[in-house]
Amino acid sequence: MVAQMGGQPVLILRKGTERTRGEEAKRSNIMAARAVAEAVRTTLGPRGMDKMLTDPAGLVIITNDGATILDEMAIKHPAAKMVAAVAKTQDEEVGDGTTTAAVLTGELLKGAQELMELHIHPTTIISGYLLAAHRSKEILSEIAIEARDEDLRKIAQTALTGKGIEFSKEKLSDLVVRAVKSITKQENGKKTVNIKDISIERRGEGSVEDSELVKGLILDKTRTHQSMPSRIENAKIAILATPIEVRKAETKSEISIDAPGQTRMFLEQEERQIREAADKVIKSGANVVFCQKGVDDLARYFLARAGIFVTHRVKKNDLEKLSRATGGKIITSLDEVRPETLGHAELVEEKMVGNGEMIFISGCKNPDTYSILLRGGTEHVVTSLDRAVHDALRVVGVAIEDGKLVVGGGSVEIELAMRLRKYASSLKGREQLAVNKFAIAMEIIPKTLAENAGLDAIDMLAALRNKHEEGNRNIGLDVYEGKPVDMLENGVIEPLRVKTQAIASAIEAASMILRIDDVMASSKEERPKKKPDLSDIE
Repeated sequence: MVAQMGGQPVLILRKGTERTRGEEAKRSNIMAARAVAEAVRTTLGPRGMDKMLTDPAGLVIITNDGATILDEMAIKHPAAKMVAAVAKTQDEEVGDGTTTAAVLTGELLKGAQELMELHIHPTTIISGYLLAAHRSKEILSEIAIEARDEDLRKIAQTALTGKGIEFSKEKLSDLVVRAVKSITKQENGKKTVNIKDISIERRGEGSVEDSELVKGLILDKTRTHQSMPSRIENAKIAILATPIEVRKAETKSEISIDAPGQTRMFLEQEERQIREAADKVIKSGANVVFCQKGVDDLARYFLARAGIFVTHRVKKNDLEKLSRATGGKIITSLDEVRPETLGHAELVEEKMVGNGEMIFISGCKNPDTYSILLRGGTEHVVTSLDRAVHDALRVVGVAIEDGKLVVGGGSVEIELAMRLRKYASSLKGREQLAVNKFAIAMEIIPKTLAENAGLDAIDMLAALRNKHEEGNRNIGLDVYEGKPVDMLENGVIEPLRVKTQAIASAIEAASMILRIDDVMASSKEERPKKKPDLSDIE
């Protein structure tokens, strides 16, 4: 970027910086964001398609989960990354509706682009969108219904639909509801659900019907030594984030051995260090050790001889789960291993699951610790199950916390679009045009559901509008029958927060993108030339 000052050019930005301004910058950002939204649009609904994602290492992911797709895509454009962030936020907040949030963001930007071509300022458009979002929240509160205990299974089944596991919806929804209800707490008259208390483990062997809910923790690990006990009752658990081995030098070093006896002395010194490390664990009273890092072969021998159950190379997040479940402290130095830092469980046992072993920790100090063990024919199947069950757990938890739900199948979006059009007609300024575009954007959801099911989108939208104009606000699109039906009677329901969060996230992302009118892409700074060494010059 160069400015003129008295005829003399002044360099402001680094050489090579690319700058896009005005309409071109807005158009570029909107196009990039819409391209990302379109990429996941075909995955929406029970009959949505899957995406296959591969990375340079050859890892293959097959999914129709919007958050997973956008997270795995190598997105470079900053505006497109904002859409991916919308899906990620939706996933973290409510678990489901990630594709809805991304598609809605793209459609809001499309409407804004059409209005900008009519010379309506982005600020006015954003103002209209915010009015529409506020009114949408009010409408959703009006049409929301109370969540009953018997609705939870239907909510779980709705979240699992379209994930390629319809054949096991009954089994999985039962597991999900039992798990969430088991960890639900009542605090100050309000129900709370901490999904972190439920861990998911998977084994790509067997059938989905073999999946089970276990009270306690499951780790896909084994003992480090066959002579160690496979079952420990009244477990006192040391959770180590430090290795039990001779610490390696951080820099390259050499050991000079001048006499024959020095080699033996060196090996004896190493053995003494390992014995001392193992003794610290033994003296603490621990009979189970979960170590994040390595455990030396000699240390395993000493610990096995003391009757201690040892597992190493445990993932960091598994250590955190163990700490939460057993009440043990994550220990970063063996000097800290003391009886008061140990966790406690009634039983730690290694069991055979399929063709391999897994470790089961039951009777944990924290009674709200549960695990779901997912089984399936292949690793791809259980990976899909993992994502689907995660979404279902989150939406059931949200439904319990909020106690409010809405009807699915596009019925909510059609009702919002109809009422927002009436609301737009009550406005006098240019904002009413933006509210109308917001209403049109809401209809992208039922329209996409119809298109992905191979139905005529225009005919389906017209039929849905007619039903809603007659006052049938629970009418949505049955993609299997290809006609409007009462979705409440069909059990297609989802938590209110899924819709409110999707709208809020989409509005925030669209508004942020619309406010940008200048994009400066900085180039990498050229490596500065090395200064000559003047120390040798006299």
